[in-house]
Amino acid sequence: MIDGKIDISKFEQEAKPIDIKYYLIKYSRYWPLYATCIFIAMVLVFLFHRYSVEEYQVQGSVLIKPKNSPEVRILDRSNIFSGSNNLENDILLFTSKNLAEEALKKLHFDVSYYASTNIKEVELYDKSPIKVLVDWDVHQTEGGTVHFTMVSDTEFTLTKEDKAFFDFFNSKNNRPLDEAILNKTYKFGEVIQSDLSKFVIHQNRDMEEGDKLYFIIHNPVDVLDNYSRAVTVRPINSLGTVLQVSMVSQVVEKGRDYVNALMDSFIDYDLKEKNRISENTLRFISDQMHILEDTLKMVESSMLNFKVDNKLMDVNSEFGGVLGNIQNLEDLIQDIEFELSYYKSLQTYLGNKTKDYSDIIAPSIVGLSDGFLNGLIQSLVGVSMERRKLLAVVNENHPNVVQLDEQISKLRENIFENINNLVSNTERRKAEAQKRLKELDGEFAKLPQTESDYTKILRQFKLRENLYNYLLEKRAEAGIAKASNIPDNSVLDYARRGSLIFPKKAQNYGLALGLGFFIPLLFLLAFHYLNNRIMDQIQLKNAIRIPLLGTIGLSNKDTNMIVAEFPKAMVSESFRSLRSALFYIASEKKCKKILVTSSVSGEGKTFISLNLAAAMALSGKKTVLIGLDLRKPKIADYVGVGNKVGLSSYLVDRSTKEEIVIPTKYENLYIVPSGPIPPNPAELLLKDKMTEFLTYLEGEFDVVVMDTPPIGLVSETMDLLRFSDVNLYIIRQDYTHKKYLLMINDLYANDQIRDFYAVFNGMRAGGDIYDFGGYNYGYGYNYSYMRKNKYTGNYYEDDDSKKKPSQWLDKLIGKFRV
Repeated sequence: MIDGKIDISKFEQEAKPIDIKYYLIKYSRYWPLYATCIFIAMVLVFLFHRYSVEEYQVQGSVLIKPKNSPEVRILDRSNIFSGSNNLENDILLFTSKNLAEEALKKLHFDVSYYASTNIKEVELYDKSPIKVLVDWDVHQTEGGTVHFTMVSDTEFTLTKEDKAFFDFFNSKNNRPLDEAILNKTYKFGEVIQSDLSKFVIHQNRDMEEGDKLYFIIHNPVDVLDNYSRAVTVRPINSLGTVLQVSMVSQVVEKGRDYVNALMDSFIDYDLKEKNRISENTLRFISDQMHILEDTLKMVESSMLNFKVDNKLMDVNSEFGGVLGNIQNLEDLIQDIEFELSYYKSLQTYLGNKTKDYSDIIAPSIVGLSDGFLNGLIQSLVGVSMERRKLLAVVNENHPNVVQLDEQISKLRENIFENINNLVSNTERRKAEAQKRLKELDGEFAKLPQTESDYTKILRQFKLRENLYNYLLEKRAEAGIAKASNIPDNSVLDYARRGSLIFPKKAQNYGLALGLGFFIPLLFLLAFHYLNNRIMDQIQLKNAIRIPLLGTIGLSNKDTNMIVAEFPKAMVSESFRSLRSALFYIASEKKCKKILVTSSVSGEGKTFISLNLAAAMALSGKKTVLIGLDLRKPKIADYVGVGNKVGLSSYLVDRSTKEEIVIPTKYENLYIVPSGPIPPNPAELLLKDKMTEFLTYLEGEFDVVVMDTPPIGLVSETMDLLRFSDVNLYIIRQDYTHKKYLLMINDLYANDQIRDFYAVFNGMRAGGDIYDFGGYNYGYGYNYSYMRKNKYTGNYYEDDDSKKKPSQWLDKLIGKFRV
């Protein structure tokens, strides 16, 4: 307490935490705006979903089995500890145009069928009641939209649709059409032909007269390009060898059929590559057998003629032992020569080929039992097939191709080395067999000449017969091997159903809900941040350093004398609250002088002065209201008295004190008008007569209320502060700028003013309660001006039959006020 007064400025120094409740109440009042924006956003999302063409993702999976043999991993050090396949090659094959072409051959994608709707594009695909078979051997006009209309049970017409405004922006409707086939009637199964088109339309299911749809003929090259790019292939996980094949399609069934056809084509491609080896073997054996057949027939005929001419019956019974040994050695030499010819042909093949060895014939296929060479050749064939598959989608400079070339080079070197050893060993075995045969031939030479000649013919016959039977056996084995081939890879899961990926309805509705709420909220936050006016008590308390003494609500009455004429109004109650707070300030004064000012004109200081004086008078205090605003006098007009005689006329000695103190029609309330506007109001108020007049009023009245000019515009208000006991600084909601408060804060901080208190005027309806703060700084409670609600009812209102009925528009606008 300082000089008998309570120092309430210390409350301003306390740090005030963020009031979460304040912001919740403040921005929750805009719920109609949030609800409207959310509703609009939801409607827009609904329309977007309504007119958007859905896109679905369909997917299947393929199991890639290991292809590399142990020999490859031994020779290629990079693969010793990893038995995994090069999945990148299979992924590239899946996206190749060659495989896409094989898949599209199984499908009917060169024509698209659409339902005739005004909402969005709906592709019929397999639900189309018609099927268009296009003859691609002739030139076709593709890309245009052809409209189909049933005119009878068996007839239809083809037309083009008249272009609307938006159709000019749709490339699908701007493609050329074959005018020669349009606007004519056709029958199902009839060839529709012109210089630019040739196709046939068949009926899949019954249609009624007037049914419509449209179809588009696509260029197969464009279809191939689109679908080869549409597929996405990726490993399901890094540790496995399962590839997931997926694509995005507007029709689930169409995407499903293509993915399944693509996976089947991938499996067929693998099987086809495996069968190439068996086919090459069968071709080689068949060529050898054709040569042997002619030779065998000639030798058989010679032997028969020799026996007839020489009347031979059975020579082998006597010399069977020698002939048997000779025959066995010749068979052995024949096998050795066959084996040696295979090795030498293999040397020649490997010497002529440099990269692709997929056509090589393994030793096991021709009956050779060298397991190591057989494993090396099978590994070489496998790597060559992998390289060939990879070259279908990349060039020879690709890193994977280079890596495979290195593996092929290593295998080729090892095979060459092994073949050289085998050729050397085989030639040594052949030389030993020929030496033994030469010895047996010497023994055979001792036979008679006729038997000897016959035996030579017989030997040639047996030799060719055994070789022919051997080739027959190998051809059967190769055929069985081809028939028993199965693909290394297999389809793990066929595509069955699709998942909707566009539009994401739940996500879009959630986004609409969020945007519908946060966009107006952000707008309000930005508006309030950029708004430089004082909008509520919390802002006022944070912006001003002088204590806030009271809050006055916005009056909707037609008079400025609210307290006097409507004493039960809620605004009147706020003035009574302000009067109660003032009783505790400067209570030791016999006559309390209250000065009312503001920053600029229009903030309601005259309104406050009038009603505060009326509130004091109603309490039994003899009160006088002085109009000290000599530049813009208004009090006389508000009270209904003349302004010809007033303070200015007294200060220039044209009127007496008693003449300018005018009683009003309200008990205990007197008024001192401002009087005629003088040329020098500031100088007049500095005269000693002003001091004498206020001394006179102190002796006659209990309360003196002084309505002064704005302190931020004129200088005389600062001079009048020496006469006052209490100073009220008026701030008006949504009118007073925050920058206006800088001057009063500086004056207060520099102790140039004292006993200053703020009054918040013009609080408008924006919710059920206008005050967020509870207690105010100062004496007493901060009275909150409340709207009529279920708690207050009509308690604070006069029963005024002339009261205007509340309008729904005013209530709605009130919801958006701060």
